Amino acid sequence: MTSGDDIKAVLWDFGGVILSSPFEAFNRFEAERGLPADFVRTVNTHDPDANAWARLERSELTHAEFDEAFALESQRLGHEVRGADILALLAGEVRPEMVAALDAVKAAGYKTACLTNNVTKSDGIDPTANERADVAPIMARFDAVVESSKVGYRKPEPQFYRTACELLDVHPEACVYLDDLGINLKPARAMGMRTIKVGAPEVAIAELESILGIPLRSPQRLP
Repeated sequence: MTSGDDIKAVLWDFGGVILSSPFEAFNRFEAERGLPADFVRTVNTHDPDANAWARLERSELTHAEFDEAFALESQRLGHEVRGADILALLAGEVRPEMVAALDAVKAAGYKTACLTNNVTKSDGIDPTANERADVAPIMARFDAVVESSKVGYRKPEPQFYRTACELLDVHPEACVYLDDLGINLKPARAMGMRTIKVGAPEVAIAELESILGIPLRSPQRLP
């Protein structure tokens, strides 16, 4: 098994890792609309490589086309939801503890990359999360950023992870990858990466500390 001394790079998912998960916003939306819990995720995972969500993240659909396509797909599954309503839910909140961990990783000399399935903005639509003013300085910290909307493929396609490794000039076996979705961790693990499934940020950071063998959190002040 790869040891901490063999790790050269730490790769980070964006939404659900650096930012709070959009699934939280999806669940609030479902409760407000009287929809079944996790209905939006059900639509997004139905035919996952070819559905409206996948095509939007590969920039194969405009926002207007996604609005219509998602409405049709959700209607077929029992409840019509407009795609525009889903796009409005994507802006998560920055997790300061994750940004602090990223800074500590960089200070320790590790290479870093952000691997994000995202969508482009369009006229009349608020900037996507990684284009927001509060997020831009965080994105600038990474040595490389791989965006599905720009490269034309998305997680969990293996090429997405290979691209990150090529940009950082590292082998997969020398990487740790953090993501909040198991389906995105599976191919990374198959390539030889150490993986961390992110739920509670403090738990994930503690796991990363264990792998790297360095502190990533500020010491708590004594009373």
